[in-house]
Amino acid sequence: MAESNFVDYVKIYCRSGKGGRGSAHMRRAKYVPNGGPDGGDGGRGGHVILKGNRNYWTLLHLKYDRHVFAGHGGNGSSSRSFGKDGEDKTIEVPCGTVVYNAETGEYICDITEHGQEVVLLKGGRGGLGNWHFKTATRQAPRFAQPGEPMQELTVILELKLLADVGLVGFPNAGKSTLLSVVSSAKPKIANYPFTTLEPNLGIVSYREGKSFVMADIPGIIEGASEGKGLGLRFLRHIERNSLLLFMVPGDADDIRKEYEVLLNELTQFNPEMLDKQRVLAITKSDMLDEELMQMLEENLPENVPHVFISSLTGMGIQALKDILWSELNKESNKLESVSQRIVHKNKDVSLLKNELKAMGEDGEIIYDEDEDDFEYEYEEEEWDENDAENDEEWDERQ
Repeated sequence: MAESNFVDYVKIYCRSGKGGRGSAHMRRAKYVPNGGPDGGDGGRGGHVILKGNRNYWTLLHLKYDRHVFAGHGGNGSSSRSFGKDGEDKTIEVPCGTVVYNAETGEYICDITEHGQEVVLLKGGRGGLGNWHFKTATRQAPRFAQPGEPMQELTVILELKLLADVGLVGFPNAGKSTLLSVVSSAKPKIANYPFTTLEPNLGIVSYREGKSFVMADIPGIIEGASEGKGLGLRFLRHIERNSLLLFMVPGDADDIRKEYEVLLNELTQFNPEMLDKQRVLAITKSDMLDEELMQMLEENLPENVPHVFISSLTGMGIQALKDILWSELNKESNKLESVSQRIVHKNKDVSLLKNELKAMGEDGEIIYDEDEDDFEYEYEEEEWDENDAENDEEWDERQ
């Protein structure tokens, strides 16, 4: 079976650039005795930057490009010539990407908007040239500062889809069929469990040219929060959804019980899911008559809007759209406000190894070390963080 193009979890190695070293050059020119120090400053090392790009919807482009190296800063030279700044390396990721430290599981940042930039690793500052250190009593300093070293880090990039409505239900509840009916998406549909093995997005058209985004994730079974079925892998994709649409077939033995099981699994995964607005859709209702629908309504959950629908006949589809649009446009249920309320937790270090193994990311990232990149053995002035005068000069140059 061909490997899926949907990649929502990758581990990559990042390294910023080291700063170029300052020059200890002395000016030598004809008819200029005692020219004095004129060594230039080293260039800044390149940053590693994360940037949101709405044109990406998966992390596939990073799966086979796991080494991200920024450029090193150039060394200073004579005549107070500054070294060239290292080239910044920008990693473009889809909106909704969360970044964690692969060693400690610590949460680092979250990219949610198109064009948003976060400096993941800063490049080392360039060293100051010897002309910065000349004084009345030290007129010919023969030393300069080395550049600051680079930073390196192995990170986990985890994609959580941004959508307005998330579909939640057991396998074969009709989620993919509904998505195919209300949008132009073409998810795989079949009459066996776990037909959907990866999330699908669709844009649902509404009245007067309005629309909203709907996300379909693989079916949830009881015990999913403990790793059963497809486990927790896809539950994270509905963490950002403004509204959750629970889908329970009309031929279920107990609609209320199935709804509560689904809700419990989401609560076990993330208790904040309870704060989201919820709508209940009873699917496959073309098999029910009016009398049976009235009987079922008596046992449905309270305080949750519900609607009987049939994707096959189109029954209740427009009513469902009306309810979803109404709930989405409540002031308390805006997607932006929901995104701001999300609190990302650090990953449990004890479980991180198993998580990486389950995602196929437990292998070591091997790279070739360039010996020149790691050589810092030259006898020059070290960085003095207490030297206020030099720090002011540095700030002015930046």
